[in-house]
Amino acid sequence: MNCQQLKSRLIAYEELMRFNMVGGLLLLWPQMWALWLASNGSPDPGWIAIFAIGAILMHSAGCIANDYADRGFDIHVTRTKSRPLAAGTVSAPEAFTLMALSCLICFLLVLPRLTPLFMAFTALALVVAFSYPFAKRFFPLPQAWLGLAFGLGIPMAWVAETGHTSIDTWILVIANIFWVLAYDTEYAMVDRPDDLKIGIRTSAITFGRHDVLAVMCCYGISFALIAWVGLNAGLGIVFLAALFIALLFAGHHYTLIRNRESEGCMKAFSQNNWVGMTIFAGIALDYLLRGLLPHIVKLTPV
Repeated sequence: MNCQQLKSRLIAYEELMRFNMVGGLLLLWPQMWALWLASNGSPDPGWIAIFAIGAILMHSAGCIANDYADRGFDIHVTRTKSRPLAAGTVSAPEAFTLMALSCLICFLLVLPRLTPLFMAFTALALVVAFSYPFAKRFFPLPQAWLGLAFGLGIPMAWVAETGHTSIDTWILVIANIFWVLAYDTEYAMVDRPDDLKIGIRTSAITFGRHDVLAVMCCYGISFALIAWVGLNAGLGIVFLAALFIALLFAGHHYTLIRNRESEGCMKAFSQNNWVGMTIFAGIALDYLLRGLLPHIVKLTPV
């Protein structure tokens, strides 16, 4: 294999594993929310690194599983027909090897810190994630199933920091499900004409002409639940300001998706990385300022 062939092969692997997409970050942000909330703003740096690397690698593993399951459908969809497995530029054994390596690296990262409860949530997350591609065959809202798959990183993060879960953990999971349902419906709106032809079920098809309204409602429910968790944790004005900015992003998404044009829907989907990051910044900064305030007060002259 010469250098040019090696370069082409590596590019195909990158496309298969989606290192150039926002999906890994969309998986990461809710886990970061959970680490900060569970630890009252002081998460273990080791867990931060583990979840950051794990989110990217497990998203890649999930994408490989999804592309393998959908390879027969992807060749009929304009946006996905050039994906490596559908186009034949990467073989199934190569794909499975990459998926296994991603999972193995993640396992080795958490191995020194494994607890029975953490292992249980990890196993559940793997089952839900790898069954997601098949949910599209029968479940009318597979985006909600994806939301659960992405959301199970939240109790994993909570258990990592505290050893247990709480009611706030599960409220945050539900919030994440609605958030994913919102942004992945935007994503599904791009492929709706092709999905109708090949018989794939998506939330964009299920919601029909009410799709835009459904997306906006899902954003509203998600942000309301996140606000509940944050306020219950004692967060204040900085957190609420960040959540308001996230709400403005959602309002902008309405202008992008209301005409149901592919370019606008894809742009709205991609901007959800900024939504997740904004919420995380609000949580982290609020905790930081709460920690600094007593020291500022002590230094202030009477």
